[in-house]
Amino acid sequence: MHLDGFEQLGVNIIESAGVIQCESTKLHGTEIVLDFPSVGATENIMLASCLADGVTHIKNVAREPEIKCLQDFLNQMGANITGAGSNSITIKGVKKLHDTSFKIIPDRIEAGTYLLMAMATKGEILIKDVIPEHIESLLHKMKRMNCKIITNEDSVYAKYHKTIKATNIKTMPYPGFPTDLQSQYLTLMTVAKGTSIIVESIFENRYKYVNELIRMGANITIEGNTAIVQGIELLKSATLEAKDLRGGAALIEAALMAEGKSEIHGIKYVERGYENIVEKLTNLGAQIIKI
Repeated sequence: MHLDGFEQLGVNIIESAGVIQCESTKLHGTEIVLDFPSVGATENIMLASCLADGVTHIKNVAREPEIKCLQDFLNQMGANITGAGSNSITIKGVKKLHDTSFKIIPDRIEAGTYLLMAMATKGEILIKDVIPEHIESLLHKMKRMNCKIITNEDSVYAKYHKTIKATNIKTMPYPGFPTDLQSQYLTLMTVAKGTSIIVESIFENRYKYVNELIRMGANITIEGNTAIVQGIELLKSATLEAKDLRGGAALIEAALMAEGKSEIHGIKYVERGYENIVEKLTNLGAQIIKI
């Protein structure tokens, strides 16, 4: 979708032996319809269209908050973009952009990860400088699973309450349940009361972390893009291998709530998306060190 969008803007693309070569003297505005509302493709086409001649219309775009944030940032630099947050974005090409100072929105996936970790350890947490509306789908599910949730304009308080009830999710483009929280959510469901059904409809290979959870005693069955999770009393410790960013965060979550001491390798993936995660978890009371 990225390359198809670039081609429609006038880029000549040559793919050979694992190398992508893009050439263009000038980009020209056009109408682009995405096959799927991809966040990355939407952002890439927005960026490429800013300085193109004419007007670009992108349809079936992603609606994630990060898209609106990017629009605001580029417009502050002199771009002319409208429509972010809807299913269609219009970019009128400008001659140049200028420098600016801009504050980005809070990381909703980081916030959601810590909320789930707190529930996994039967604790409570207050997260400040967050936009509750951006994680509404998660908060709704957390209430359904029996968690106490209190939201203010820029904060979320969550507290474990008696037991976690099994609840189902299906990942969807925003404002649906985010795929980037699927692994952390499934990990919590491994100790929930009952059986939960997790459907991954966005990314393939999102279940690479599941075998590690099974080694910890989790009762999980994968059928295509669906995970069936039967809750158990307690996970057991293990030596684990993180294979991607969100799966790695899920393994840290699993280790925090498991009996005994666990060791997690491959944390370079986790550190891509979580700044100072060891320090933050330590401040919350976790017994965790980085080697």
